[in-house]
Amino acid sequence: MEAFLISTGLVSIAEIGDKTMLLAIMLAATWRRPLPIILGILAATVANHAFAALAGSVLARFMDAEWLRWGVGLAFIGFAAWALIPDRFDEEPDMTEKTFAGVFWTTTAAFFLIEMGDKTQVATAMLAAQFQSLPLVVAGSTLGMMLVNGPAVLLGEAAARKLPLTWIRLAAALGFAATGVWVLLAH
Repeated sequence: MEAFLISTGLVSIAEIGDKTMLLAIMLAATWRRPLPIILGILAATVANHAFAALAGSVLARFMDAEWLRWGVGLAFIGFAAWALIPDRFDEEPDMTEKTFAGVFWTTTAAFFLIEMGDKTQVATAMLAAQFQSLPLVVAGSTLGMMLVNGPAVLLGEAAARKLPLTWIRLAAALGFAATGVWVLLAH
């Protein structure tokens, strides 16, 4: 259960203000079709984070435990610094397809591609390496993404303007740093 709860918490905090959250807001404002957008985000996140967690689990099997501990711990401290850097999203979605299927597949593809190499994807890989519980990490990281992106779609652009993203980035950085220090100090 620890893997699930930590994955949910860290990913949800890291996702606030992230480029995929900005994409969720932009798609919602453009298409005003929340259900296919939310389902597309869910599908993309499950696929992307399952891939990341599998990669993290495989990495953990081939690395010495001490090297893995240092790698994971330092990666989370690096995520702390990364979380302080604001994301920017410059691309416009294709506004020609407004059917349920068109919005769903466009959202799924966009989220899957934009999530590649993102801090939440890399964090999912590192969490899977740390906890060696692929289903719990994927479920937790997916829930964390949906806890942020679901409301972002529903609340749209107006809510994002009112959130103090600087403080949220700081909270994410502190969460990542605390996890990194915990991993390094726990034996």
